[in-house]
Amino acid sequence: MTRPTARVLALLELLQSGGIHTVTSLATRLGVDERTLRRYAQHLTDLGIPIESRRGRYGGYQLAPGYKLPPLMLTDEEAVAVVLGLVAGRRTGLVAATEAAADSASAKVRRVLPVELARRLDALQSAADFTSPEWSATPPGTAQLLVLADAARRHQPVEITYTSWRGGVSERRVEPYGLVFHSGRWYVTGLDSRRGEVRTFRLDRVASAALVPGTFAVPADFDPIARVLSGLADVRYPCEASVLLHTTVEDVRTKLPASVATVTETPDGVRVLLRGNSWVWAAAVLAWLGCTFEIEYPDELRTEVVGLAERLTRCASTEPGGQPVERGLDTPTVAAGEAE
Repeated sequence: MTRPTARVLALLELLQSGGIHTVTSLATRLGVDERTLRRYAQHLTDLGIPIESRRGRYGGYQLAPGYKLPPLMLTDEEAVAVVLGLVAGRRTGLVAATEAAADSASAKVRRVLPVELARRLDALQSAADFTSPEWSATPPGTAQLLVLADAARRHQPVEITYTSWRGGVSERRVEPYGLVFHSGRWYVTGLDSRRGEVRTFRLDRVASAALVPGTFAVPADFDPIARVLSGLADVRYPCEASVLLHTTVEDVRTKLPASVATVTETPDGVRVLLRGNSWVWAAAVLAWLGCTFEIEYPDELRTEVVGLAERLTRCASTEPGGQPVERGLDTPTVAAGEAE
């Protein structure tokens, strides 16, 4: 491939990134003068590729909106990034599409690649394995995801049809402040006009979404990620406990994510509100934190902590084969009547 031809194709790749590119910036990136750059743009036009030009101080070149280039021109690194990105997106639930859609998109990419590169990518996919399990949750609808993203960017309300965890279906008017992907699921958080408060909705439960007239302002200090995580921590579980930890908020936050516990700093320590499916889990979490604590409620957790301590003590006092560990001479003992 001759050098001018390579630069013409490089210009096409730059224009594929979208938006208007000034003549100066394009010429600088290609290492040519502006006159040569204009000649390259004319070459692309002669090939039938719709290049739009704009005059003026902020003018430049761009591809005509909606134009789809036939073959993809990807380097080895770009091809690997695209294919593995599709695989990872499907496995984690990030891709809002069915497995068939992700696989067909990957197949289309491989079909337009050079034969040798496509073969090597097939080898990579067949040889690669993953330590994390594949996410099996139902993906959200692509149309709903795109509508809500557009509404969040435009600050425009939407009407959604939503199915609650109880199975009830309702129509909601929502002002979407942001979209968040967490643990294999997409969430939208914003003002629920019906209730007059900020709510979080799972996108896989949104059956339909449509833009409606109007506009809204997002609160200046609003953090979509923090709101979604705190909302998940507030979900009702069978077991709820309040514990006062004798440590710092920073230490707790490094061990317990916001989606697991609500943390409040007090003059006496750090109050943690734990919610889970079993007292066994809650007791194990307290033991793992590695600090002293006071259980404020309930008594069920106190009982489970005592039981866990007894089981750990028995395990530590037993040798392989079930024989009790004999105390050595250097092992401290407690005489009758002494305080431990």
